[in-house]
Amino acid sequence: MSNTSTNSDTSGLSAGATAATIALGVVGGIVVIVIAIAIIRCIQKNKMQARNTSMQITSVSAVNVNSNIDMVTIERFLADIVKERPVRFTTQNIIDFTQNFAQKLGSGGFGIVYKGQFPNGVQIAVKVLHKTQDKRAEEQFMAEIGTIGRTYHINLVQLYGFCFDDTLKALIYEYMEKGSLDGYLFDESQKLKWEKLHEIAIGTAKGIRYLHEECQKKIVHYDIKPGNVLLDANFSPKVADFGLARLCDRDNSHISLTGGRGTPGYAAPELWMPYPVTHKCDVYSYGMLLFEILGRRRNLIIGLAESREWFPRWIWDKFEEGELESVMSNCGIEYTDRDKAERMCKVALWCVQYQPDARPSMNSVVRMLEGEEEIIAPTNPFQYMMSFDGSSSQWSESRGYSTSTTSATNESEANSLIHQNQ
Repeated sequence: MSNTSTNSDTSGLSAGATAATIALGVVGGIVVIVIAIAIIRCIQKNKMQARNTSMQITSVSAVNVNSNIDMVTIERFLADIVKERPVRFTTQNIIDFTQNFAQKLGSGGFGIVYKGQFPNGVQIAVKVLHKTQDKRAEEQFMAEIGTIGRTYHINLVQLYGFCFDDTLKALIYEYMEKGSLDGYLFDESQKLKWEKLHEIAIGTAKGIRYLHEECQKKIVHYDIKPGNVLLDANFSPKVADFGLARLCDRDNSHISLTGGRGTPGYAAPELWMPYPVTHKCDVYSYGMLLFEILGRRRNLIIGLAESREWFPRWIWDKFEEGELESVMSNCGIEYTDRDKAERMCKVALWCVQYQPDARPSMNSVVRMLEGEEEIIAPTNPFQYMMSFDGSSSQWSESRGYSTSTTSATNESEANSLIHQNQ
């Protein structure tokens, strides 16, 4: 009996211990699982926070980079704007640029022109006004700044800046290596090929077209002539000398003037008469320039035979007689260039029409010279001369035209010498 009882008690204790052990194991496993899940979630949370922080840092960096790029772009843009406007320099600046006026390029009634250089190596031409300048010279000085200083075109000379001190008044231009066009038209020692002259004629027309039709305010030059067409190293033309130029509103077609303007021989008739003046006076002057490019000679040369003293009238006579071919031969124009030369003859005759309204716009001039616009037969631009006896020299003198092959106004002499090499 006692042995049986003892065995029964021992068996009961063993079963209870086993159950407790199992229960404890289950609880422990659950705790481990819970702890593991908690650790995994904690790790995932930390990773998410790190990723978000990294993305925020990257985003901020990207914004900073973009901001820096924008600021650099804006600064460059503002710097370019400043470069395109004339800068006011001091007297000491001018002395430094010209190395104390070491190299003189030329002189005239308006002032003396010196060669100079900016600190960055860009070559310049500095026109220094005479100290004893009169009111007209001061007006021309201000006209240069007020007109060319507002423009930027490949066929207009660029005005970099000016000096307006008590001791010095000067204008600073880009330097044009080949000087002015008149040297290549009237100097036998440095003639250009006619094909290049044709390119110069078109480039000059585009510069004038910009002044008349593409600027915010229309600019009338008043003094278009070979001496005011400058050539760069590649013989590309740039219109220069805006000392007589005027700004005018586009809606105002007429300009009030006091006294004659322009250079005799190139100035439109209305500039010397009490008639309304428009931008078409530049078209007339350009036509006279075309005649000189065509013939590579001055329009008026006293003493020539065959009525060729006044070249434009001789061109008209040949055109009217249907003999333009003789003009080509006389001017030494090759057969391959004769179509272009014939167009140039007709355009020139249209440009010098007596009535301003009959003259074409400079846009039409460019298109006709480039063969993009048909040219109808021009009418006689010299019909009004019938009241004279037919002598070109008498007509020229009556209009104030010079009979000298080397005459020029003092103001034009100064600009003709700008940028010419010694």
